[in-house]
Amino acid sequence: MDATGTEDKSTIAVVTGAGSGIGRAVAAELLRAGWSVALAGRRAEPLEETAALVPDADRLVVPTDVSRPQDVAALFAAVRERWGRLDLLFNNAGTFGPGGVPVEELAYDAWRHVVDTNLNGAFLCAQAAYRQMKEQRPQGGRIINNGSVSAHAPRPHSAAYTATKHALTGLTKSLSLDGRPYRIAVGQIDIGNAATDMTARMSAGVLQANGEVAAEPVMDVADVARTVRHMAELPLEANVQFATVLATTMPYVGRG
Repeated sequence: MDATGTEDKSTIAVVTGAGSGIGRAVAAELLRAGWSVALAGRRAEPLEETAALVPDADRLVVPTDVSRPQDVAALFAAVRERWGRLDLLFNNAGTFGPGGVPVEELAYDAWRHVVDTNLNGAFLCAQAAYRQMKEQRPQGGRIINNGSVSAHAPRPHSAAYTATKHALTGLTKSLSLDGRPYRIAVGQIDIGNAATDMTARMSAGVLQANGEVAAEPVMDVADVARTVRHMAELPLEANVQFATVLATTMPYVGRG
């Protein structure tokens, strides 16, 4: 309930990495459910393609490189100008980086690119959302960070990606604690083998911990989107702190 006794319903969202994969699926799910959504990503054309999936919805396309503070500031300024408040940030933009590169061969520039996108970008967006949610009336909102099952168990040759996803878990916990006085709920979804362009190689076979190459099962990305929507639409008095959604038979739990 807000100060006037009217129930406050979360309706305004920012989705980063909205031009493809999980970000596109989540943005479309929210738009179909009646949310107003700012679609953020590096390139305008894929964002427009996402917007076209739900043509009559209230959406805003904002090309954004989340690793650039000025781009992030412009994104959240555009949201304030358009809707006046923010109820949800799905902090999703990320990159795996150069796949399959042993740590001793990983170029510093490649490491830095993954850290800048996955961790620094997530921080910049969360910070901007946090400031908006703290200052607005009714106060509060929700941030959902896209982690990974790599936040729990790495794949071979994934030092940069895995390190950022572990760091993102620490960011989630810290923001969740700091947000309590301001009705800012912060949670994380850790996803394993959702069927997207990023995971297309799974069906052809990927390197396993025992050195073998094996195909892995995947799940429909729509199931991820529905999970994020469920987390997003809880009242701010309830929070899914951590959710793990994965292809049921992927080699994650157990010894392969």
